[in-house]
Amino acid sequence: MNPYAFVFFWLLLCQSLAVWALPPPAMATAGEGDLLFGMSTALSGPAAELGQEMRRGVLAGFEAANRGGGLGGRRLRLISLDDGYEPSRTAPNMQQLLDHDDLLAVIGNVGTPTAIASLPLIRRYRTLFFAPFSGAGGLRRSPPERYVMNIRASYAEEISTMVDALIEKGGLQPRDIAFFTQRDGYGDAGYVGGFAALKQHGLRDEQQVLHVRYRRNTLAVENALADLLMAEHPPRAVIMVGAYAPCAKFIRLAKKSGLDALLLNVSFVGSDALARELGSAGEGVIITQVVPHPKDSQLPLVQDYRRDLAKIDPSPPGFVSLEGYLAARILLLGLSRVKGELTRERLIDGLEQLQTFDLGLNLPLHFDPEDHQASHRVWPTMLQQGQVVSTTWEHALRQWRKVDEP
Repeated sequence: MNPYAFVFFWLLLCQSLAVWALPPPAMATAGEGDLLFGMSTALSGPAAELGQEMRRGVLAGFEAANRGGGLGGRRLRLISLDDGYEPSRTAPNMQQLLDHDDLLAVIGNVGTPTAIASLPLIRRYRTLFFAPFSGAGGLRRSPPERYVMNIRASYAEEISTMVDALIEKGGLQPRDIAFFTQRDGYGDAGYVGGFAALKQHGLRDEQQVLHVRYRRNTLAVENALADLLMAEHPPRAVIMVGAYAPCAKFIRLAKKSGLDALLLNVSFVGSDALARELGSAGEGVIITQVVPHPKDSQLPLVQDYRRDLAKIDPSPPGFVSLEGYLAARILLLGLSRVKGELTRERLIDGLEQLQTFDLGLNLPLHFDPEDHQASHRVWPTMLQQGQVVSTTWEHALRQWRKVDEP
């Protein structure tokens, strides 16, 4: 076993044993005051913008509801704690949040390794873990785990969309595609999903797939890039599963070093932050998204988002905050379906009763007891002149061929 994986597994095992050694908590109810929700997220460190943006979107949704009188006259309130995108800080934060007897749910936590660290406490306190900013398969069991409900498409779905486009529209072979991933559960989830997609296109030998990694919360990407540059069969496309700062550094160095490959990122990278970090160096980089374009789309929900965001914060709209806003709106819809006393368990029942619904995305979303992932849609975007722009796979691949061909 990889030594990093062994240490991470051991820490999680110890944490889980410590949690289960405690007596079970009493059933939580919402009481009569504010409706209380929690979030443990990255508000500092290299992934801080992701946590700040997710929080901003959730708050935009909550405050819009509060301006309309809240839910039956009760205001929605969010407690946000900083974990710096480090699992060791997440568990104490989650314990602090869940010790609030009237906390109804945890919403919008950022990251896969931090989500993994949260799950033992979520299960023990029998509390909803709603719309985590992660596409990891471990949060998407079949049948679904009662206390985990997702909004976004999975990393496997994002990467499968990339692989299908690269092979079916771009003419690449499975062995032409490499992976640059973060060395933790997030990166591993992306790679596992990517390898499964390549197998669907005929790949049989994992040794044919170039897979390089970097350590979480660092910018140490040089060795990973060197491995790609020195490969016997250099990649023609690199799928990146990382945070914006190390991915930006990798992209800059890759282009300076002459790596002749199309570079693609999953949504977690933080598109707006990546675009700012790269400037003109990001030209042609592809990023898959799990929500529509927050600035260009005229869909009713996206227009609501821009209006409600502007009332709490003058900062520009972004993909991550739109995802947070969508999470808040769906949560509010689930709250409105609760019958009788509002409890943690009845909130989950209310969301499961939504079945198929559309909040203004021209896209059917769905929750029921057997399906805890509302959306499976993936949108392609690309970086052009320092901006994130909507695109199609056909257009993005044509642009790449113009540069790639002599």
